[in-house]
Amino acid sequence: MTRRLSHFWRDRRGVSAVEFALIAPVLILFYFGMAELTEAMMAQRRLSHVASSIGDVVARDQKFTDARRNDVFSAGAVLMSPFPTTTLRMCLVSVASDATGKDTVVWSEASNAPANCPARGAVVDIPVGVLPAGQSVIMSSASYEYDSFFKFILPQTLTFRRTFYLKPRLSDQVTRSPT
Repeated sequence: MTRRLSHFWRDRRGVSAVEFALIAPVLILFYFGMAELTEAMMAQRRLSHVASSIGDVVARDQKFTDARRNDVFSAGAVLMSPFPTTTLRMCLVSVASDATGKDTVVWSEASNAPANCPARGAVVDIPVGVLPAGQSVIMSSASYEYDSFFKFILPQTLTFRRTFYLKPRLSDQVTRSPT
């Protein structure tokens, strides 16, 4: 019996399998964790791209129409692909500052009804470095609720938000017109 026990103790044939069985769960956890975090970072970058792009398109206009609004929001949804756009919320706001520095919303358009989109006539606080007195700016904001596919590392929904301020390029202020 002692001889068999010492022979068993010196046998190294299963060491690799045992080491793999101990390390494999940790490696799989790292793999899926990195995959989930990478997907979340990609969604966040796409959201930044959406918010900056829709604001940039509007800042290049002199007049913002209903047809243009539909096109801009459709383009924003396309830019978010391959992620689902059911939780994508977009907001475009024209803010003008009077001579005293009071920032007022001139017009506001939203897609998928974001909660933080200010209404027309609302007073907002935009830093003076972004909006000096007597000028206007286009504020584009977007939010996205990212829901992980695996839900292993990120079981809860993450909400990403981005806001960009762009000065109108072709006029002092982008006006809103139905047609």
